[in-house]
Amino acid sequence: MSQLAEFTQQKLIRKPILAMTHVVYGYPSVTESLSWMRRLLEEGVDFIEVQFPFSDPVADGPSIVAACHKALEQTLDVDTCLSQLGELARDFPESRIVLMSYLNPMYRFGLEKLAKRASEENIQGLILPDLPIEAASQYQQACHRHNIDPVWLVTPVTPTERLTMLASQASGFLYCVARSGVTGHSSHESKAKDTSLDDYLALIKQHASAPIGVGFGLRKRSQIEQLIGKADIAILGSALLDAYNQGGQKAGIELIKELFH
Repeated sequence: MSQLAEFTQQKLIRKPILAMTHVVYGYPSVTESLSWMRRLLEEGVDFIEVQFPFSDPVADGPSIVAACHKALEQTLDVDTCLSQLGELARDFPESRIVLMSYLNPMYRFGLEKLAKRASEENIQGLILPDLPIEAASQYQQACHRHNIDPVWLVTPVTPTERLTMLASQASGFLYCVARSGVTGHSSHESKAKDTSLDDYLALIKQHASAPIGVGFGLRKRSQIEQLIGKADIAILGSALLDAYNQGGQKAGIELIKELFH
């Protein structure tokens, strides 16, 4: 069992579902983004998914795209980011930090170097949503050498054969997109759609031994409660960023408490 999977299993003994929050590194400044991460960790979130910004974040909705563009007004460095996240990981051993970005900046940094540096800083998972597993053999090998989990994504429109392949290869956790589209957009879901989500997660559970994380569009406590028993991690992205934009760290923490406590 991988480090992240074991961590999740142990945490689930005490909680019905774990909380993963998303923060854009460097937004609105590096100092403030690190302060916000620290505040979330003090609140006891189980995971933080830290996004190293890229100019064309194709899987992300308008809130996260705007945050990435704002962050990129500064000169950001992957190695410095990893060092700073490593300090947080050491200060908060009861939580885990995973790094998310797109292939372009991580490829420029070097995928072998990325896995090695992540391991050195106890960043146990990496998420590259635009890297298909079919083109990822060297990346997978680097992650394996350094005991890092490459986290794969599936969506409700992923063909069944491909979904089962990705589910069977998942290690740290499998990132399950709750609906088609980009992050942040939520719809008034009908009972049919609720059933479809249940069927989708049930299919994944048949083939995945790794924990299941669900994200994209989670904004209400009822949505989190619906996932209990069907998924292991609820991932809060655009909703948390929107709350932060409207009322700063205080509003973001209030949302976390409303959804998870």
